[in-house]
Amino acid sequence: MPTQAEKGTTFRALHRRDRAFIIPNPWDVGTARLLQSLGFEALATTSAGFAFSIGKSDGAVDRETMLAHAADLVAATDLPVSADLENGYGNDPAKVAETVRLAADAGLAGCSIEDIAPSRDQGPYELTLSAERIRAAAQVVRSLPFPFMLTARAENYIIGRPDLSDTISRLQAFQEAGADVLFAPGLKSKADIAAVVRSVDRPVNVIMGLQGVQLSLAELSELGVKRISVGSALSRAALGAFLRGAREMQTHGTFSFAEDAVNYAELNKMFA
Repeated sequence: MPTQAEKGTTFRALHRRDRAFIIPNPWDVGTARLLQSLGFEALATTSAGFAFSIGKSDGAVDRETMLAHAADLVAATDLPVSADLENGYGNDPAKVAETVRLAADAGLAGCSIEDIAPSRDQGPYELTLSAERIRAAAQVVRSLPFPFMLTARAENYIIGRPDLSDTISRLQAFQEAGADVLFAPGLKSKADIAAVVRSVDRPVNVIMGLQGVQLSLAELSELGVKRISVGSALSRAALGAFLRGAREMQTHGTFSFAEDAVNYAELNKMFA
């Protein structure tokens, strides 16, 4: 098993390549191991996917539970793992700094911090506070004895506020505050993604797997994107298949859904 320093070094190097890499989002130990077996180079947790797996809604998982889940994934794989830590589990910069310190203690190679409160009904934090929160997190990261990639998220688009100018201003402020990676989930057009990439000098993460967004790895690399995640999309795809099968049984009393199931022996061999 690689050390935390080795994983951190590997993770940092992935962001410095001349092309984008995909960082898929497992929601439990089993899916983390499957993704490693397929040859992916790093993993990222999904707050929504994990919440759904334990019967909760996104945003309803406390910090202790989320960090324990992240530590489980770290222990289950040789790959660097970055954690979706929502808004850092507190509005105050000191609380965010504490969360990042705990993330490093959990063995993670990185984490992301959002610029919005969990309720999401009042919009993002005021820009000065948003930047102070990232600055406090970055100070913790710089004190660590190993590489740790801090991702700062601007949530405008994901909450239905497609304000490109404000999003870019936020990402630029996060860059100045010390973020290592910048992320504006919800960007859908090539033009908007290209504008964000041009506006900053840090690696940009883009999320795919959103409805109506079908840009490829090659296309995003061409735009200058460095990292591509899928959030809860894999989890929702799996739950979609589960619900289709369950509804077929309940409604029709038939079981054709099993024809699309992964072969038992194949799956069992992957976990052996």
